[in-house]
Amino acid sequence: MSMVDIKIPRRVFLQGLGLGLLVGGCTSNRTPLTVEPTATALPTPTPTPLPGADGVAQAYLAALQAGDYALMHNLLTPDAQRRIKAQQLQAFYTHALTEATVNRLDTQLQSLLHNGPQASATFHTTWQTRLFDAIEFDNQMNLSFVENRWGIDWQPALVLPQLGEGISLAFLSEKPARGNIYDKNYHALATQGQMITIGVIPQFLEDEEAAIKLLTQITRVKPENIQAAMAAANPNWFVPIADITFETSLEYDNLLTRLTGIDRRAHEVRAYNDGETAAHIIGYMGAIPAEHKETYLAEGYQLGDLVGLAGVEGWAERSLAGQRGGRLVTLAPTQNVLSEIASAPTRAGSSVYLTIDTLFQATVEHLLGQRLGAIVVMDPHTGAIYALASYPRFKPAVLSAGFDVEAWTKLYTDETRPLVNRATQGVYPPGSIFKIVTMSAGLEALGLDPKTTTYTCTGKWDGLGKEFVKNCWLERGHGTINLLDGLTQSCDVVFYNLGLALHRQDPQLLPDWARAFGLGNPTGIAGVAESGGVVPDNAWKQNKFNQPLFDGDTVNVAIGQGFMLTTPLQIARLLAAIGNGGRLLKPRLIDRLVNPDGSEQVFEPEEIGTLLLSPENLNIIQSSLEAVVSGARGTARQAFEGITYTVAGKTGTSESGQEEPHAWFAGYAPADNPRVAIAVVLEHAGEGSKEAAPLFRQVGEAFFEWEANQT
Repeated sequence: MSMVDIKIPRRVFLQGLGLGLLVGGCTSNRTPLTVEPTATALPTPTPTPLPGADGVAQAYLAALQAGDYALMHNLLTPDAQRRIKAQQLQAFYTHALTEATVNRLDTQLQSLLHNGPQASATFHTTWQTRLFDAIEFDNQMNLSFVENRWGIDWQPALVLPQLGEGISLAFLSEKPARGNIYDKNYHALATQGQMITIGVIPQFLEDEEAAIKLLTQITRVKPENIQAAMAAANPNWFVPIADITFETSLEYDNLLTRLTGIDRRAHEVRAYNDGETAAHIIGYMGAIPAEHKETYLAEGYQLGDLVGLAGVEGWAERSLAGQRGGRLVTLAPTQNVLSEIASAPTRAGSSVYLTIDTLFQATVEHLLGQRLGAIVVMDPHTGAIYALASYPRFKPAVLSAGFDVEAWTKLYTDETRPLVNRATQGVYPPGSIFKIVTMSAGLEALGLDPKTTTYTCTGKWDGLGKEFVKNCWLERGHGTINLLDGLTQSCDVVFYNLGLALHRQDPQLLPDWARAFGLGNPTGIAGVAESGGVVPDNAWKQNKFNQPLFDGDTVNVAIGQGFMLTTPLQIARLLAAIGNGGRLLKPRLIDRLVNPDGSEQVFEPEEIGTLLLSPENLNIIQSSLEAVVSGARGTARQAFEGITYTVAGKTGTSESGQEEPHAWFAGYAPADNPRVAIAVVLEHAGEGSKEAAPLFRQVGEAFFEWEANQT
């Protein structure tokens, strides 16, 4: 808890006959220290004055504001220190302040009454809270002069006057309705639903064996686990066994009704209406993470509450959850309410509307199938996301309901990492798609002419020396080839030469151009977690490997290999920028937040940069990318034969660390006036032209069919 130090004005009121002014010390009754004369007499030491009652009181209140519970405990009388340990003192205060959702505490010493070895101080306290109006109260602190010092006679009422031995402070929470998550067509992807907790009351079981057998059949909980849960409980307790769906409860209703001792209790849960569809976008809910427990409790959450942990559920947790309300009360040892300290109304959660269409999202996921990888489909002019597909997927209900322990464990131990959103969190070398950036840097930074700048490709390149020969993907070589055709035909030798020239001009050139194209940093998309990728430069390599960036590093990066890592979302945005005339957009998955009162927060399209390409050079890049698909020697020509629309794009085949490389294709369509940008990556799938390009085509055709059906 954050505390703010406040200086407390010192106001001392003297009352009663013979009272002395307490100004920071007290008179000691000890016999003065006598020093025997010696050859060299030492000066008589002066005792350090002990703080007076007012000093102790002020020190205690200052320590309370600072959260210094160890100092507070040191200021107690010896008897009080024996009655309450330092850890107990801290726990008493932190529990009360947490229950009251206090985020700031102010105190002010008001008066001090002194009568021999006893003193009484009054002080005013203000609790600023997250949920309630400010809670203010006057209180009294009793002090005693014991063992030659003033100490505080601590009692629970020092925390709050209404507290006492056995009386505790509690927040009785009222949980508001959680907001829903909708797609762009108002289809509910996540809503409040109902689950059934099935369990037993042992003392009412007439046929325990039959009951356990049926419960095992329904819940898949092992018989011995059911028996162990029953044995550990009081016979008249309800012993929960598992959560089941409302439909499952109806299916077994006759059997469950006939067996006495089995009970079912309904409770609200988060319902996901489309199974695995859009799972990585929606995310999931779960128990409050231990490392964030104090933060959630201070905001009025209760232990046992489910909170959004990933995807939109996690990103919009505070908006979806609404404002928790309830009553701050004191409880007797019997847990009966004694008094109400404060109350706060609840406010229902806001709903989130996305840019995706569930049917199109499901179509894209179906096209990806059970292939490891991701697909991003976005509007190249607004940054709106039409679909984010990632495989493998999961069912959000498994994690959010928590009833299927076996399925939950399987997800977390799966080596394919189904909880990772590969579209935004997966990082891959971009392969030849990065040649778009390298060529752009060559045209602008080196001033190369795309038609007259030529290279000779024999299938091998020794520009780094005879001992470092590198191959082109086309073993027989491309012969004499200019820069423009080099991009269309994806000649590696052309880009080895470009990378080396850029590095020797300035090692920072190519990294700077990569970042200008939106690589190496998160895109800023709201709603889902994302990775930033890696754009290696000299500073990065020095930090990572304690080495400078060598010529060979930049040569590798120039063809999208080596240390370069990107996400499919970054690549989709890069191609969108090429297609829309050079505007680098912030991808937009959240369309708007709608509050219970009807007001809303709209997430408008946002341009965050412009590609550093002249109109002439941008047109050259665009023409080359269109030729990749339709040109006589384009690397993706076969994959797009017979299409009824035009495409501009780039194949990519990138190192994966395994035998089969990652397959890429990214582009936009139609080529002359794009309405969609798409990026496809398939892990360990082979060549981009043979694996990713045909899938891109299928997604493109599905998009135009979906677009035609929109009203």
